Amino acid sequence: MKDFKDLRIVFMGTPEFAVAALDALVNAGCTIVGVITAPDKAAGRGMQLQQSAVKKYAVEKGLYVLQPEKLKNPDFLQQLKSLNADLQVVVAFRMLPEAVWNMPPMGSVNLHGSLLPQYRGAAPINWAVINGEKETGVTTFKLKHEIDTGDILLQQSFPIGENETAGEVHDKMKEIGARLLVKTVQGLADESLKETPQLQTSDLKHAPKLFTDTCRIDFSRSTEEVHNLIRGLSPFPGAFTTLHGKTLKIYRTEKQSWPVKPVAGSYDTDKKTFLKFACNDGYVLVKELQLEGKKKMNVEDFLRGYHF
Repeated sequence: MKDFKDLRIVFMGTPEFAVAALDALVNAGCTIVGVITAPDKAAGRGMQLQQSAVKKYAVEKGLYVLQPEKLKNPDFLQQLKSLNADLQVVVAFRMLPEAVWNMPPMGSVNLHGSLLPQYRGAAPINWAVINGEKETGVTTFKLKHEIDTGDILLQQSFPIGENETAGEVHDKMKEIGARLLVKTVQGLADESLKETPQLQTSDLKHAPKLFTDTCRIDFSRSTEEVHNLIRGLSPFPGAFTTLHGKTLKIYRTEKQSWPVKPVAGSYDTDKKTFLKFACNDGYVLVKELQLEGKKKMNVEDFLRGYHF
């Protein structure tokens, strides 16, 4: 048993979602002996080198940062070993080789954006919303060989509103997940946590990577399915259709039932306040959109400048 503030922790993560978790550990007084994040990438018009959100935070806090290209590189493994970590914490990083996740005596803990074993994979938040789930949650678990299959440490669920986007769920989840992670580290330090194996059931839903085809709106589906796809892909990568030959991304909609069955894929507008697309049992009323070559805007602003 150790005081959790004395545990030597290596943190691994890259995007904004991981920053909330790292910040919570730092604020709880944890000893972060190293931060592993993605290498800087050239981006933007000037192809300037951009740092990951986690690196920016770590540098600001004066934490030691490593940015390996390859996780099996012997030099990196030696540097990692020299940090002498008791525990590794992984949040929104990449797949780790066993030489990395099995290195510290207490192993490696991952924070995953679903109630495991449901929604294993790369895009758990998106798929939970796309599938119309009424609740989701976060899970901390011990890493092992197969992805997202390790023994569960802690879980916490929360509701998903019927018009909430994946982005809104993400922002709620990163705060809930950060708090759960601190509780997990405390529980591992004082040995009060019990590891629970994940149950293998026949009704598992998966969360694979999102591709362009996933994002194309099929208006022959129900209003509910189209609405859920749009909010499940908002704000990124964005669900899309075409309007007069140009790509139209739709970020926010409301469902509208209709007594007469409209022609799926057709649209209706008063050219001032509303634009709606027909599904197989009603309409989705567009609230926020982005036409190819234009910026994202609400529907009234769009209609004011668009000539049908």
